[in-house]
Amino acid sequence: GKNRKNEVSVLKQGPGKSTVIPVFRSVQLTSPACLTMVSHMRHYCLIMQPVRLSSKDSILEAAFVLLSRDAGASLAEVAAQAGVGRATLHRHFSSRDDLVKTLALVAIHEMDEAVKSGCANAQTATEVLRLSLAALIPLGDRHGFITQHPIENDAEIAEQFRQADDATREMVEAAKTEGLFDASVSSDWITHVYNALLYAGWESVKQGETTAQQAADLAWRSLTTGLGVAKQ
Repeated sequence: GKNRKNEVSVLKQGPGKSTVIPVFRSVQLTSPACLTMVSHMRHYCLIMQPVRLSSKDSILEAAFVLLSRDAGASLAEVAAQAGVGRATLHRHFSSRDDLVKTLALVAIHEMDEAVKSGCANAQTATEVLRLSLAALIPLGDRHGFITQHPIENDAEIAEQFRQADDATREMVEAAKTEGLFDASVSSDWITHVYNALLYAGWESVKQGETTAQQAADLAWRSLTTGLGVAKQ
């Protein structure tokens, strides 16, 4: 219905796995142009103004920094990066899995807000799909580590994956009615391709092969016109 919230998801790739990570929700095709821009990344806030973080937030920020560089970083390394003791870290997070789950939930929220801002003026599903690439690909450095952890085993996150998968398919279906996609191609396949292209964008930027905008443009071209030479 008109009030239904939409989500798109990014493919979580790994050995024998094909699950999804929700990356935006609450995007309505009639979003008002005056929607307030949301600061969706805490480290941006740190750059704009001096803020003294709580010990918990310091740990989260340190974990984002370290895990984006090395997915296997230890809790001791996270504590050292945050400038807190191991006892303080364990007071907030009982285990590595607990920390990673919290990071995943924060990342999901940040991605939601990024797309809400980026798609504020979108009037069609086609625009939402295109603008979301530009909003989400720059977040790969910060959130890409999620794809390397089995967080889908957590019931709360697994439910968000399920909802995101359903909503992504609905967005693709809406774009089909707008003429973006061939109606004979299954929506499941298109959704998988979209997810994979977003992940590819993250990797391309991380490897220094493209800028975030170049990756978003290439992903959109690949999704909508393919990679072959145009036939005369």
